[in-house]
Amino acid sequence: MDKKDKIIESQPNNPLHGIKLKDIVEYLVEKYGWDHLGTKINIRCFKNDPSVKSSLKFLRKTPWARDEVEQLYLDTIKFYKK
Repeated sequence: MDKKDKIIESQPNNPLHGIKLKDIVEYLVEKYGWDHLGTKINIRCFKNDPSVKSSLKFLRKTPWARDEVEQLYLDTIKFYKK
């Protein structure tokens, strides 16, 4: 069993498994736009001169913000899949 198999086995119920943070941010920006995204999640990287690159840099260093972005993504795809 290689490293990838171990990761897959360790997260069988993780809905975000295999989804890149970049894909999540791009999806949310496409769905909401930067302005609305900045009101849904109050973080500076979504409000002041926003870009995917700067957002990823911040989110990778800030666990609470990443958690909020990931939860919004899950809530959004759950809502729109109905």
